[in-house]
Amino acid sequence: MECYPTENKQRLTLAQAIVKFLQVQYSEYDGAQQRLIQGIWGIFGHGNVSGLSQALVEYGQDLPYHQPRNEQSMVHASTGFARAMRRKATMACTSSIGPGSTNMITGAATATICRIPVLLLPSDYYASRYGGVVLQDIDHLNSEDMSVTDAFRVVSRYYDRVTRPEQILVSLPEAMRVLTDPAETGAVTIALPQDIQGYAYDYPTKFFEPHTWRIERRVPDTLRISEAVEMLCAAKRPYIVAGGGVHYSEAWDELSAFADAFGIPVGETHAGRGALRDGSSNPLSMGGTGHNGNPAAGVIAAEADLVLCVGTRLQDFVTGSNSAFQDPGVRFISINVNGRDAYKLGALPITADAKLALQALTDAGRAAGITANDEWVAKAAGQMGKWETTKREHVYVDGPNGLTQGRIIGLLNEQMEDGDILVAAAGTVPSDLTKLFDSAGGLILHLEFGNSCMGYDIPAAIGVRLTEPSGEVYVLLGDGNYQMHPMELVTAIQERTKITVILNVNYGYQSIHGHQKAFVGHSLGNEFKQRDEISGLIDRGEFIEIDYVKNAESMGLTACAARTASEVRDALKAARDRDGSSLIAVYTDKYASPPGSGVWWEVVGAQVTNDVSTRKLVEEREAGRVNQRYHY
Repeated sequence: MECYPTENKQRLTLAQAIVKFLQVQYSEYDGAQQRLIQGIWGIFGHGNVSGLSQALVEYGQDLPYHQPRNEQSMVHASTGFARAMRRKATMACTSSIGPGSTNMITGAATATICRIPVLLLPSDYYASRYGGVVLQDIDHLNSEDMSVTDAFRVVSRYYDRVTRPEQILVSLPEAMRVLTDPAETGAVTIALPQDIQGYAYDYPTKFFEPHTWRIERRVPDTLRISEAVEMLCAAKRPYIVAGGGVHYSEAWDELSAFADAFGIPVGETHAGRGALRDGSSNPLSMGGTGHNGNPAAGVIAAEADLVLCVGTRLQDFVTGSNSAFQDPGVRFISINVNGRDAYKLGALPITADAKLALQALTDAGRAAGITANDEWVAKAAGQMGKWETTKREHVYVDGPNGLTQGRIIGLLNEQMEDGDILVAAAGTVPSDLTKLFDSAGGLILHLEFGNSCMGYDIPAAIGVRLTEPSGEVYVLLGDGNYQMHPMELVTAIQERTKITVILNVNYGYQSIHGHQKAFVGHSLGNEFKQRDEISGLIDRGEFIEIDYVKNAESMGLTACAARTASEVRDALKAARDRDGSSLIAVYTDKYASPPGSGVWWEVVGAQVTNDVSTRKLVEEREAGRVNQRYHY
């Protein structure tokens, strides 16, 4: 049936239509418009080389192509880009069939867990099935339409497999809607059978006209605001947990004004670090909160009788596996665009934009005459004063075995300048940064700890740099993390995206090694050692020495090693003055770490064991379970 006059059609392949469509999609936020899909990453192979690559050559003049070294990395780069753009824009990723597609699944999970929009276009089997069983796909025993790309369903906010070229008339607009909806956003996957990519259809020309997707600020319900104000009036020890939603809503000033108006201390989640942009210079800043937070925030959270959660998923590190908030009558208010998140902990839900909700709460609170509890404010400031002293005297100094990771973070806080960005993910690094990083002076922390995804850091930093032509972009990571995706340093050179990698060389996965020693009492498989010839055990041999400087130099970076604080300072200064990317291999104490938060975290140890040391550790750990609570 003809739906459109002939003169209002354009005959294109499916792949060509996708490329033309993506180039005319825009997002609008607070009246500012930007291109929604600002580039496409891809590794071409069986499935997309004759489809999307051809379309990009012929029609992709306004869709810049970026070449990664690994498909997982290109999703991380797109995620870093989208996060730096505060979810107003993102990139697409195309992959070949089979392993090219499944390589993207970890990146998809990271984006969806962290609520970051990315568009994934994995290739798929032949929809025609004429050729029989297809190379690189599953020959499923009881289904003809099951494919490896079905694995994306679990980690995507929206999934579709296009089996006819006209189906994108429905699926692409829906994909754009999800990408631009703050409540639903995450990885969006449209699987593209390789034959269908090249099939043609007479598309309506209207489909390729510019379209703007407005990212709306949801207005808070007035009754919920009134209920929240009643709770604030009754509270004696209120506390704010600020999450990544503060950044995406650009609600920094509103958060600061609300906290200042009523004297409420503010702790920040991993994604929320820097929500109070003046950091330690703000007397109400408690820094990082939760299990990975600092002990001062742990004390205040435990005593709070009202917790206002702003833009946070409230995962277990933040809540201490529901043990962090110990007041018997503690109550919760949660501001979130996502209803599921807003209802967590039995909170009074304010399903709304953080900026608008905080403005409304501030106005209503002032009208109700809410005032600060000076004693509570003084206690919070006193706790933070003690923590700042501890940092200065015991963390930002050399340990008995030389440099520590805490010392490196202190040096970065000292050397970074207004607008500089630090990217990190996985291991001890995000934990220590949550405790120690200070956003005062305009420093920005980009911390991925929702999926704790090793290999995220370097490609994400490239994505961040693509949005930020000025200032410095730093990556802080351990050597275990570095070994996951060092090849993306080649991408940094190729893209002329200057990044500075600070590599903490501690000879292993020391985060999980510390976890293992604390909960098992023994070491197995977490340090980089040669297998011992006599015992045959991998944990008894000598540490493996890897020349990370030569490794980085072989990929085109300027690199150096640093073993003292003065060498780190000099290397950071030289990297800032340099046009290209740099790597600084910093050799640190393998086992030193800053003080813990005092907030319990659920880890189930062996319920039955004949190992006396393990049993003792498990019993000590289980003793903290008495603090775990069910909030409803």
